[in-house]
Order: sequence, then structure tokens, then C-alpha cells
Amino acid sequence: MSHWIIAPVLIPCLAGLLLLLEVRERHRLRRFTGLLSCAALLAVGVVLVNQAWDGAYTVYKLGNWEAPFGIVLVLDRFSALMVLLTAVLAFPALLYASCGDDRKGANFHGLFQFQLMGINGAFLTGDLFNLFVFFEVLLIASYGLALHGRGPARVKAGLHYVVLNLVGSGLFLIALGLIYGTTGTLNMADVAVKAQSLPAADTTLFSVALLLLWVVFGLKAALFPLYFWLPATYANATPAVAALFAIMTKVGIYAMVRVMALIVAPIPPIGQQALWWLGLITLGLACLGALGAKRLGTAVAYLVVMSVGTLIAAFSAGYGAALAPALYYLVHSTLICGALFLLAGLVARGRGEVGDRLVAGPAILGGGRLSLLFFVGAIAVIGLPPLSGFIGKVGLLRTVPEPIYWVLLLVAGLCGVIALSRAGSTLFWRTTGESAGLRPSRRRLFAVLWLLALSPAMALWGEAGLQWAEAVADQLRQPHGYVQAVLGGGAQ
Repeated sequence: MSHWIIAPVLIPCLAGLLLLLEVRERHRLRRFTGLLSCAALLAVGVVLVNQAWDGAYTVYKLGNWEAPFGIVLVLDRFSALMVLLTAVLAFPALLYASCGDDRKGANFHGLFQFQLMGINGAFLTGDLFNLFVFFEVLLIASYGLALHGRGPARVKAGLHYVVLNLVGSGLFLIALGLIYGTTGTLNMADVAVKAQSLPAADTTLFSVALLLLWVVFGLKAALFPLYFWLPATYANATPAVAALFAIMTKVGIYAMVRVMALIVAPIPPIGQQALWWLGLITLGLACLGALGAKRLGTAVAYLVVMSVGTLIAAFSAGYGAALAPALYYLVHSTLICGALFLLAGLVARGRGEVGDRLVAGPAILGGGRLSLLFFVGAIAVIGLPPLSGFIGKVGLLRTVPEPIYWVLLLVAGLCGVIALSRAGSTLFWRTTGESAGLRPSRRRLFAVLWLLALSPAMALWGEAGLQWAEAVADQLRQPHGYVQAVLGGGAQ
């Protein structure tokens, strides 16, 4: 049995424990430990993608207990892709934070590692209760990271975030109780099997449980009407934390897609239809939010919400062909939004007290390089050729033949052009004097370049990327393989 599958959970867990035990605040040691952990996660992510690429499932039985009685971790193409995506995002984010932002809180590095542990565990677990556990791990860590750096605006946004997610956790437990009461199990594969033969009396309760799960996952993904916490929380977080949070909404989307792919019945039709319309509404309202943003960080946060609406509508449209371009767009949007959050941090540092507010201010130190990076990031996130956003959006337009989706997706691109054009012209052209800010350091610039460079790379190898996404989608369309791998002969 391969033990690599548990490494994405163990590595940040051990690193986080070591960082919490290091009480002397030796920042170089903390940074080295955190970066070494993230580098190891990156290497393990590559190994896991290679292991899952042939289509085989890897089931890791903790304590060697057979499913569905024991806890299992399951590696397939989808979970391997998400683990690698997390590692690719986490390393430059931590590198950026290690230039000084990490000094704003004593336990930043430990919380960062526990956040990675929770995220990776959520992607790999094959059990709904342990999905809840890993959700709580990543949420508890994110509470501390959201408040990292202090400040009244950050505290206010962080408290809203904490309260809403505590409510979500309560609903999650209620949903799990209903699922266990009707099926007698919380193993995802076993639930998928037993859901097919529920008596009529239990089907209604099971459907209610699934609808509650949609609410919980919708809250994590920032789906309308549960997305209002996200813009303020992300915009007020430190840049590295906001960049890492770009993967947080994708955890909710991942959980939703995983459950939808496995439990093909009896999903209530009203649930899938509601997801379609809520995704469209989220997309439309995010456009308005981006247009009305008064800070660059807020505009980028609404671009994250925009990507959520785009993806949820595509995943719930009922067209299997849309799955591959949606997965490609998921990877693209996560990386480019992470890059823009880091870039917004550089802009704020370069403008001094004005920060990233979209008002006339002093010239930015190193503004020429930052304006070029901003231009590349704006083209990528909007979806203009020749970068990866264009490939993803064209794929979605080709595979979701719904006029309302076409209109909203194109309008979203137009709103993105207007919002980012206004932001760029204000930040880089409407200058009122000499800069009072700080010149961007090489390490911070490298962190931004790391993520921005992946967009042209994804475009250059676009065909291979789409083939990879299609392979992931093909495995998701065949849930029996997942069930058979987990339950073996027990699958009916």
C-alpha cells in the first residue's frame, strides 16, 4: 500500500506542531520550517498526480479497518489535482508573507500549516464526518489567519466570518445526523450505494439532508445569498492570507461536486435547479460588486465570487461536457485570483497610507513593473486572449448551451474589463505627488510572478491541460469505480 496519500495531511500537521512548540519567536527558523513544509507538499502533490494519472484509485485505510467501518482516504484524479493546486498556491503565498507580514501575529506559521492540513484532508477524505472534521480544522485556522494583523476593519469582517461559519457547522452536523439516521453510514461510497434503495419514508429525510449539505457547501463556496461575508473578509486579510483563501471557496465547490458525482439518486431535482439559478445570481451580483468596489482588494474578492458563480452554474447545468472546461477554469481562477491578491498587497505598500483605495494618490515605487504585472493579471482574470482565462471561458461557452449563461458570462467579462480598467488607471495614472510607500522586494515580486506565469503556461499547454481536465471529468462521470475501490466486494 502506498503511504504517499497521507503525506499531505501529516506534513503540515507535524510542521504546525513544531511551529507552535517554537516559542522563542525565531522568525528565520519559523519561515524555514513553513517553506520547507510547503516545498515538500509541492513535491508530494506531483507524486500523487502521477500516481492517480492512470485512473487507478488509491484507498488508504487508517488503522487498517475496512470500509465502511473504518476511516479511509481516497486518491483519484480530482483529489490529486486539488492537492497539487493547493501546494502550488501555498508556497508563493507563504514566501510573500515571510517578507515581514508573518511578524504581525505570533502563531501565523502554525495556523498556515493547519489550514493546509484541513484543506488537503477535505480533498482526500472518503467519509462525510471526517469531511466535517477537516472543515473545522481549516476553519479554526482560518479564523486566526483572517484576524492576523489586527485592525478594526479586519476584526469586524473576521467576526462576521466566524459567526456565519459556526452556523454552517451546526447545519452540517444536522445534515450528517439525518444521513446517518436514514442510511446507517457516513462513508461516501457506502452512502452512495444505500441511497439507491432507501424506503419512501426515508427518501424525504435523505433529500432534506442533501439540501442542507447544499446550504453548507454553498456557504463555504460563497454562493448567493451566503457570499456577503467574503468580500470584506478577503479584502481586509493580509495579502498572503487572502491568496491562500482563494482555494477556500474551491473546497466548498469540491465537496459539492464530489457528492453530486457519487450520489446520483435521489438528489432532489429542485436542489440541482436551485444551484443553477443561484450560480447565475451569484455571477450577476458579483459583477455589480466589482463595478462598485472602492478598493483593489475588494474588486479582486468579487472576482473570486464571480468565479464561484461561473463554476456552480456550469457544474449544475446538467451537461456532462461542461465538466472538463469547468475544472480547467477552476484551476485558472484560483491561481490568478491568488496572484491578484498578492499584487494588491504590493500596490498598497507602494502607495503608503492611501493603500489600495481607488482614489488619486502618490506615485507607486516600482510602479512600472507593478503596472505590467497588473495588466497581465487583468487580461488573465477577465478571460481575454491569449491567456488561460480565455481558453476556460470559451470551453464553458461551447459546452453550456444556455443563452442566459452565455449572456451573464460575457457581461461578467465586460464588467471585469470596466472594473479593472478603472482600478488600473486610478492606481497607476492618477498620481498626485511623490511616493511615500515602499519599493517591492524581490521575494514578493517572485511570489506574484510565480502565480502569474502559470496563466500563460496553462495557455501554452492548453490542449494538454484540457485533456487532463477531461480525464478528471471522465473519472467523476463513473462513480461506480470510486464505490468499488472503497467497498470492494461490498459494493452492489
